[in-house]
Amino acid sequence: MLAALPRLAARQRRGWRGKQRAWKGNEQMAQNQDLDELVKAEEEIVEIARRFGLDPFPVFFEMVTSYKMYEDAAYGLPGRFNHWTRGKAFYRMKTQYDYGLSKIYEVVFNTNPAVAYLMEQNDLLQNKLVIAHVMGHSDFFKHNAYFQETSRRMIDKVGIHADRIRKYEFDHGTQEVERFLDAVLSIEEHIDPNAFSRRRADKKDKDEPTKGMTSPYDDLWDLEKRSKPEDQDEEFLSKPRKFPAEPEKDMLLFLAEHAPHLEDWQRDIILIVREEMLYFLPQMRTKVCNEGWASYWHSRIMREMDLTDSEVTQFAQMHASVLGPSRTHLNPYHLGYKILEDIERRWDKPTKEEQERFGRKPGQGRAKLFEVRELENDVSLLRNYLTKELVEELDLYIYRKEGDEWVIVEKDWQKVRDSIVANMTNFGIPYLMIEDADYRRNSELYIKHYFEGQELDLVYAEKTLQYVYQLWGRPVHLETNYDGRRVLLSYDGDKNLRTHLDKERG
Repeated sequence: MLAALPRLAARQRRGWRGKQRAWKGNEQMAQNQDLDELVKAEEEIVEIARRFGLDPFPVFFEMVTSYKMYEDAAYGLPGRFNHWTRGKAFYRMKTQYDYGLSKIYEVVFNTNPAVAYLMEQNDLLQNKLVIAHVMGHSDFFKHNAYFQETSRRMIDKVGIHADRIRKYEFDHGTQEVERFLDAVLSIEEHIDPNAFSRRRADKKDKDEPTKGMTSPYDDLWDLEKRSKPEDQDEEFLSKPRKFPAEPEKDMLLFLAEHAPHLEDWQRDIILIVREEMLYFLPQMRTKVCNEGWASYWHSRIMREMDLTDSEVTQFAQMHASVLGPSRTHLNPYHLGYKILEDIERRWDKPTKEEQERFGRKPGQGRAKLFEVRELENDVSLLRNYLTKELVEELDLYIYRKEGDEWVIVEKDWQKVRDSIVANMTNFGIPYLMIEDADYRRNSELYIKHYFEGQELDLVYAEKTLQYVYQLWGRPVHLETNYDGRRVLLSYDGDKNLRTHLDKERG
């Protein structure tokens, strides 16, 4: 599981700094775990991982209680600002653990050095497995292309963010800040996943001088630019200008920059939420890849260790438990692991046709895996490497509820693959774009749902529009498809309204 770690208090810092690693924990925890043996196992695991070609960040481990593990997993980032949704998530996850319904073995954070939790309730072998699993995650964080723009010091940043929000609570009242956060968090996923690459492109455009210019003032004397026909100027001035000029996907950034009634502290909170969500985007885009990579390597590393017969049996049971397939949903550990194993097998032993058609040479499986680790996200991994044979082997299918029963409706491998990919596109979140921020020339906000087959929950969408109205300060509209018809949902600050656009236009 990818989750968060808290900042470590100075009084908790103990252990050693040799080989750029450290263990932390109080004396009571040390009594519950043979730390000396675990330290030796960690050194062995790191050595095996590097022998396999893994190159993770240095990793600092901390032994924690289950309460601490679930608390930080619920917050998503260590030291993050408080909100009632975090407590709700914590009690749900902790209750499932207390009743034996689910268990988090580890939490690892994408930092340099990386930081990971080991739960004191785990036995020695379980924590050995966790250490091996963490090595895979840290290697993936360090080398996958989608993580390259993330801050490796986000723990410090979210602490600063939390301090600023606490100051706003003092200045404006806790309830007022929480009410505003409710609105912002209702649309926190609606940011631009390509923000990093666009930022680089914008910076490049600013850094590159304009072609043909010899000084910053040349454009003042560019007669060709300035001497336009009068009728062209009139046409330009008379033509209604759309705002934004192009549909805008990054709703949080747009609202922070253009919502007319927000105060500075409110704009800052929007940007704080946006920055933290941008940090999580790579993890959202690579869940299958990341968990598959970590699972693949923990299995290989553990096989290289000198385990007793009982430990081998226990490891096999744990491995099967983590990777066990489900009848009702995709297990990212299982799916990613099986795809990576299949890639290694096919590139190690390519068929004659593959050798002739693609120029593949035998024995390239491991090299191909490292290439996949560096370049792919979940959508590209499934699109490129989920084969017909794998779909059949994994018994993947599309199903739906008919009456009181769940029935299989599709087993064609391409349709199954495309359905899985479609569900992962945009992280499974509805694809919304701001089309017009001056709708009806009345500063109303018009948002369009780019419909891809999955309908919105209209009641939920109408409630969300109320939050967007709170941020924008003017009537808001959302165009979507429902029951085969185009529908416009509107909120004017007083009531919700639904309009059938097809009927209106017809």
